[in-house]
Amino acid sequence: MDATILNVLRDPAGVPFFPVVFQGLYILTWALHAAFVLLALGSFGLSLYGSMKQKHDANWKVLNPHLIQTGKLSISLLILLGIAPLLFTQVIYDAGWYVANTLSGAWVFIFIYALIAAYLMFYWYYYANKRNGGGGTFIGLISFLIVVFCGILMHNFAVISISTPDQWMEMYAPGGVIDTSGLNLAWDIVRLAFLVSLAIPVLGIFLQNYSDFVSTKSDYSADFVSFTRKLGNKFAVIGLLISAVLFVLWMMQENLLMHPVSLATIVSVVILLIMAMFLKNSYITTLWLVVVALFISGIRELIRYNIMSGLGYDLYGYPVNLEIPTIAMFLSTFVILGFTGVAYILTMAWKVGKLENGATLDGTKSAAVTKLGNITLGLFVLWMLIYFAWGMIILFKNTL
Repeated sequence: MDATILNVLRDPAGVPFFPVVFQGLYILTWALHAAFVLLALGSFGLSLYGSMKQKHDANWKVLNPHLIQTGKLSISLLILLGIAPLLFTQVIYDAGWYVANTLSGAWVFIFIYALIAAYLMFYWYYYANKRNGGGGTFIGLISFLIVVFCGILMHNFAVISISTPDQWMEMYAPGGVIDTSGLNLAWDIVRLAFLVSLAIPVLGIFLQNYSDFVSTKSDYSADFVSFTRKLGNKFAVIGLLISAVLFVLWMMQENLLMHPVSLATIVSVVILLIMAMFLKNSYITTLWLVVVALFISGIRELIRYNIMSGLGYDLYGYPVNLEIPTIAMFLSTFVILGFTGVAYILTMAWKVGKLENGATLDGTKSAAVTKLGNITLGLFVLWMLIYFAWGMIILFKNTL
């Protein structure tokens, strides 16, 4: 089957800007989303082990509450950051994504309610562990399994969205009998195993960062700092080796092993492995991890682009109806306000983390916090004024 049906399903209004820009933004935002997915899986999973160990091990007693807190925050961030790549997907690959949501419609609803249930149960686990110093492991395990289940469903939606129209027809009417249940599932075990395995090295590098961060504070013993560093090294090295093998298998399956992007990804992973093993400053390792994440996100997009273009779907031929004000508003929100706001929050978090003996941060005494806070507030007020003024102008322009 050719791309005729795909082109018919495209939005007749076209796209508001050049498709390649949305393609790049998709790669960027998926990498950010995936980072917190992997950190959530890694920290949450390890905390279940730690909740049992902390009753008899002083190091785990200190580390485990921080792992749980990391998992809790990561889940909220992965949900927030997961919105952007979905929006960019439906802009340039709307046909595939909408078909996936139709063929697996029941699973879409199940996914939403399952994620809500998992997050509520996570708070149960969080408070039970906090109160009992190691309690709530069973409810935490159930929550973790539901989170994994939600990840598998997202994998299913992604695989269906990059299937061919012939495969869609087989899902919709297997054996010629129409199936409207919305319970279609599709799997790519090697792809799924690789992506899930990345949670191990991501957790390892996070623990290296954690060790470097607490090493400057007198609240933590040298034994604890060494414990977390060794734990991080172990997870980072073993995890990267596992992920590298699975990545090669995935690329062989996709016939992309010798593709320049695939080779660049492999080289970047080898560099990351060397840095994780020998580099003392783990923050530099984390910066390179971002590069690796962008390569992996790029590989995912390359696979989808090859499948769609192989069917005759011309992504770059998508009709473009330039909407400069819309794009300007989006970029100013995403880049200027978003990055400034995140910088402000991260600066405060860094300052709070460096306080000794549970002291309270006085932001007025920090020039960086005060300056970033004022800039963020000013930009937000300016953004609201422009947003509502622009909306009113468009409203009256179209109605009067």
